Amino acid sequence: MPKPKLLPLMLMLFVVPRILLAGDLSLGFADAGKMAQAASRELWSEYQKHYLKEGAWAWGLRAYFPRLSVTVSEDDRLSLVNADSFLKNYTLNIEQLLFDGGRTSMSRKLEKAKLKLESTALERMAAEISEGAVAAYRQVILYRKVLEVRERALESLEEQGRILNSEVELGLALALDMAGAGITINQAKIEIASVKLNLIEAEKQLAEALGLNELPLLMEEIDIHRMAVRLSPEAVKSIAEARNPGMAAARHSIAKRQVEAKYAALSWIPTLRLTGSVGLGGQHYPLTRHNWSIGISVDFSSPWISGNLNGSAGWEPPYDRSARLQNTLSPLPDPAQAYTARNTLLALNLEKSNYDINFMKLGRAAVDGVEKCSLLEKKRALAVETLELEREKYRLGELKLDLGKLTRLELMDARLDYAEKEIAAVEAAIALLEGERELEKLLDFSPGELYQLADLVLQ
Repeated sequence: MPKPKLLPLMLMLFVVPRILLAGDLSLGFADAGKMAQAASRELWSEYQKHYLKEGAWAWGLRAYFPRLSVTVSEDDRLSLVNADSFLKNYTLNIEQLLFDGGRTSMSRKLEKAKLKLESTALERMAAEISEGAVAAYRQVILYRKVLEVRERALESLEEQGRILNSEVELGLALALDMAGAGITINQAKIEIASVKLNLIEAEKQLAEALGLNELPLLMEEIDIHRMAVRLSPEAVKSIAEARNPGMAAARHSIAKRQVEAKYAALSWIPTLRLTGSVGLGGQHYPLTRHNWSIGISVDFSSPWISGNLNGSAGWEPPYDRSARLQNTLSPLPDPAQAYTARNTLLALNLEKSNYDINFMKLGRAAVDGVEKCSLLEKKRALAVETLELEREKYRLGELKLDLGKLTRLELMDARLDYAEKEIAAVEAAIALLEGERELEKLLDFSPGELYQLADLVLQ
């Protein structure tokens, strides 16, 4: 999906929680992920920091414009022999960058590359928060479904227990059977209590992730009969290579390394600046003397030699003119800096090498993800088929009970077996959802988007 711009996303983080609290709402997987992002104060804080950094980067354009400064001085001298002196000077200085070999531009590009990396890191952070909420959502609906299955089984067991108690009173069954039935029922109640504890904890975690005190209606349900999306490995691989967030971050990192290498390669190019000044001076106000000067400054720096060359010319009407030339050289200022450019090139080559390796891994992961979903679909289908067989087995058990070929206690055990098979089918359906979600993350899809956009990846 296209990435939201920063400011709209910040507005979403501020507004969405208030909208969601406005009334009773039903929540799907994708909505839960967005709510979790909106509720995360840490994410909100990081986006604000990033927004401020982008503003600071925009103001960096100031480096291309003239730099102005004003100097005000007053030099008072009292002398016992000569005349007293009260000199006053006001000077306006200006400095304009003319040429620096593109270092300023490269510096801004480097800062922009860092901002893009931070932006992708924020997107990953938002995705992790969203994914945590979706995972908690799945756990909640899983435990709710398991609890529903366990409670239905308990109702059936309690009904069989009441019938068995009547049979014991009539002498048609043994008290030992009644004791066994009681143990079976109590075990079922223990399982229900355990599931309820897990459900309470899962609901608490989901509510905390969503920033709510109570959960709204959860619209997603577990459908054990929902088949997996039929996927083409090649299509999935192609989409993953184009959309995967990790690879996008790696490309930004390579771009940053490229800018660093160019910046290091340009470090030896001299910097050329134009300087100038205009001044007013005199003994008394209004000031009657004025002067001006203009000059060129050349600065250069390399591992082997550095220095600067300054030249200027000025005029102080009506008679005085001035000129100045100054040169400063420093041999071997920092020989170790000669390795900086090489290090940046090595870092760039390593980044590209890692990108190629991860790109190949991504292709394999996409194909493996499709295969995993296919296997999970087979597992789900087998679990549903086993459940149907267990249902038929239980129905035949009821007939055998009527014919006296099966005890009621054995039928209760068969009912528990049926509940276990039903839970196994539910867990297989959840495992399929998780497998598809892993594939969606690989493709940078929102929860459920893989199923909605199946026509893009159908065989």
